[in-house]
Amino acid sequence: MFIACLAGYIWIYYVLLGNHNGNKSVEVCLIKHFTTIACPSCGSTRAVILIIQGKYLDALKINPLGYLVAMIMIFVPIWIIIDLGLGRKTLFVFYHKVELFLQRPQYSIPLILLILIIWILNNIKGL
Repeated sequence: MFIACLAGYIWIYYVLLGNHNGNKSVEVCLIKHFTTIACPSCGSTRAVILIIQGKYLDALKINPLGYLVAMIMIFVPIWIIIDLGLGRKTLFVFYHKVELFLQRPQYSIPLILLILIIWILNNIKGL
């Protein structure tokens, strides 16, 4: 997870620098790149960048999953460092509990429906 967050930081830094000169080949989403169909997480990078810029409503409009990504990118690396420093595995335990929680149909089905709605909206918006 730490490496994924680090890759995310590098990508956001790259996008904020604007060195890509409008080149569409810098898209991260392989699904959209190969199929031209937006995935549920399309727009998350733009949403995180808007959050960094303080444009919270715009971020919510682009993709609400950007808030989840931003929280993960902020808290997970700190949590990992604390766990390593204290010799604990609290992040792993938390992850396992969340995984078990989400296996229950009363929680997983509404979340799947929410992701499907976001996916449909992403394609309607043309992300």
